[in-house]
Amino acid sequence: MRDLRSDARAIFDAALRVADPEEAVRQTLAKLAIETPVWIVGAGKAAATMARAAETFLGDRVLGGSVTTKYGHGLPLERIELREAGHPIPDERGVAGAKRIAEIAGQARGGQTLLCLISGGASALMPLPAEGITLGDKQATTALMLACGANIHELNCVRKHLSAIKGGHLAQLAAPARVVSLILSDVIGDNLDVIGSGPTVPDSSTAAEARAILERYALWDRIPVAVRERLASGAETPKSLQGVENMIVGSNRLAAEAAMAKARELGYEPRLLSTALDGEAREVGARIARETGCVVAGGETTVTLRGKGKGGRNQELALAAAIELASVAEESVVLSAGTDGTDGPTDAAGAIASNDTVERAKKLGLDARAYLEENNSYPFFAALGDLVVTGPTGTNVMDLIVRLS
Repeated sequence: MRDLRSDARAIFDAALRVADPEEAVRQTLAKLAIETPVWIVGAGKAAATMARAAETFLGDRVLGGSVTTKYGHGLPLERIELREAGHPIPDERGVAGAKRIAEIAGQARGGQTLLCLISGGASALMPLPAEGITLGDKQATTALMLACGANIHELNCVRKHLSAIKGGHLAQLAAPARVVSLILSDVIGDNLDVIGSGPTVPDSSTAAEARAILERYALWDRIPVAVRERLASGAETPKSLQGVENMIVGSNRLAAEAAMAKARELGYEPRLLSTALDGEAREVGARIARETGCVVAGGETTVTLRGKGKGGRNQELALAAAIELASVAEESVVLSAGTDGTDGPTDAAGAIASNDTVERAKKLGLDARAYLEENNSYPFFAALGDLVVTGPTGTNVMDLIVRLS
C-alpha cells in the first residue's frame, strides 16, 4: 500500500511541474515578441508567479502594474504592485486591487500594451462592483451560490453581470492600447469568457441567463435586492471587443497528460478518464473508486453543503472513494487534490484514500459515513495522516485525481 500511495503522489507532483505558470508565461512572451512599453495587471491564485515571470522577461519595457492573489500566495515583485485578498469570498482588499487595476488599464495609451495575467480565482480576487452593487451584495450572492453547489460556469455568469471589470469591461477600459491576456485555465472546457469571469473577453452570457441560474437554485428571492434590480435592469456586458488577444498558456489537460507520462514511467498502463469531471464530489468519488487499474482524471467537482463540518471538494471526493473502496479486495488508492494547493477553507490540497481507510478510521472511533454526511472530511483525513498538503503551488489548473491498483 505504501508503494501505491507514493506512486499516486509522484504522479500528482509530475502534473504540478508541468502546470508551472512561470515557464508557460516565458515561452508565450518569447513568441509574442512585444516591443512596446507594457503595463501589467492581473489576478488569480497564480498571479504572483505569472507576474514575476513577465517582469523578468520584459525588463525595462515594464512601465508598472498591479496584480492581486490569494492570501498566502504572494511573492516579491520589483516593478509590479502586489496585493493579497480574499478568496473565494471577495473582500475590501480585493476591491482596492481591482480599482487599481482599472486605473492602470484606463491610463494605457495607443502604442502601449496592457498585459493581463489571469488565473483561477480571479473572479473573487478582482471584485469591482457595478453601479448600484456593493461588496456586501457580491459577498452574499457568492456565499449563497457556493453553498448550493453551483459550478464555476454558473457562478461566473452571475459574477460578470455584477461587475464593472469582468465580462470584457477591463479590455474596454484599456482601449485603444493593445490588450494581451495570458490565461491559466481552471474551468472545464477552457472557456475564455468563464476563466476569471473573462475580464478581457467578449461575454457570451446574458443577464437573463444569470437570473435563470439563480432561479434554478431557488436563490432569486434570497439574494440582495440590489442584485435582483441589476439583473432585471437590462444592463449587459460587452459582446464584442477590438485589439484584444486572449491566449491559454496552461490547462488541466496538459497536467493530466504529464500525470499519464509519469504513470507509464512507473510501470502502469494509465487511462485518461476525463479532464471534464464535474458534479457532486461524493458521487464522482464513488464512481472513480469503482474503476480498475491506473486511472487519471481532471476537472472540478462541487459540494452541496448538508452539514457543518470542515473540508473541500477533493477531501469529500476522497472520503466517498474510501467508503466505496472498503468493499474492494485488491489494494487500491484514490488521490484527489487541487493543483493550486488549497481545497476549500483548509490548508490541504486534498486527500488520499485506500481500501483500508474505513477500517483504520474505525479503530480511531471515526465513522466514515457520518463524517461524509456532515461534510467533515478534513478532520477525518487529518486524524489518519492522509491529507495531501503542498502549500501554495503558484499554479491553478483545476483538480487532479489518480486511482491506482
